[in-house]
Amino acid sequence: MEAVAKLRNVPTSPRKMRLVADLVRGKKVTQALGLLRFEANIGAEKIEKLLLSALANWQQHNEEERIEDANLYISEIFVDEGRQLKRLRPAPQGRGHRIRKRSNHVTLKIDTKVEKIGSKGAKQVATTENPKADAKS
Repeated sequence: MEAVAKLRNVPTSPRKMRLVADLVRGKKVTQALGLLRFEANIGAEKIEKLLLSALANWQQHNEEERIEDANLYISEIFVDEGRQLKRLRPAPQGRGHRIRKRSNHVTLKIDTKVEKIGSKGAKQVATTENPKADAKS
């Protein structure tokens, strides 16, 4: 069961926020919280709060399960551009240069990682045997 949390109109550049999003994409929730807690980037604090919100949303939907036993990971995180506030900065000879103050929207999804019964390694062992060698014998 997945849970979604969205953060809209964050007043930082999407490029700066994507650096933090790439850092935690695909990680377990506990590992991601540890990484975000000690990351110096300003976006890490906002994504940490968003991750805790997604965790609370997951807990709301799955009241009978414990978070520690759920094996949660960040299945999807992406950063979209938000609106731009356009400002003018005085420039030489009476002109004005445009300043674009960017914002972004962050969407984060967490999900439970399901362990497969038939392991991938066992399947590879079965397929690596050479069928031509059996036919020659």
